[in-house]
Amino acid sequence: MFTGIVSETGTVVSVVDTDGGRRLTIEAPTASGGLLVGDSIAVGGVCLTVVVVTPSAFDVEVVSETLARTTVGSLSVGDLVNIERPVSALGRLDGHVVQGHVDGVATVRSVDGEGDSRRVWIDPEPDLLRYIVAKGSVALDGVSLTVSGVDESGFEVALIPHTLAVTTWGSRSTGDRINIEVDVLAKYVERLLEARS
Repeated sequence: MFTGIVSETGTVVSVVDTDGGRRLTIEAPTASGGLLVGDSIAVGGVCLTVVVVTPSAFDVEVVSETLARTTVGSLSVGDLVNIERPVSALGRLDGHVVQGHVDGVATVRSVDGEGDSRRVWIDPEPDLLRYIVAKGSVALDGVSLTVSGVDESGFEVALIPHTLAVTTWGSRSTGDRINIEVDVLAKYVERLLEARS
């Protein structure tokens, strides 16, 4: 399990197509320290398994399903990605419950400056919008954010200067595609209500 609190931004240093997928090498010195082969790690909000570790980087293998359903398939050498290691059972839950199971890809509708902060409107796939509520939580590219507004086709998040400085959100612009994971609790509530009716 993750919390959506990014530990660092990593840099994609190698992309190799494999039989049925892709292998990425990501330079991320902070995350690599203490990382073991077989560990889970969130890359841009996508939970992946570590297959190689060096002092400053790690490799992950990505299957075709993940490549098709997330933005991982469009990553290339030099791209920055948000990195988060899983929270331990005794760790603090600073963000919200994030599984790293991306629900789909959304599009940045607009980015507006507000002093040193920014307001960003996001348009998700239509079937995901029902899980978004004002003041609720959402994970965007692996970052836990609070929804500040909702309209008929999307939602808004407000980004503080710290988030802009320590995640990939500082370089996001209109038209960018991002990974979205809606609040898992909303999906469970919907499923339970369906079972009752």
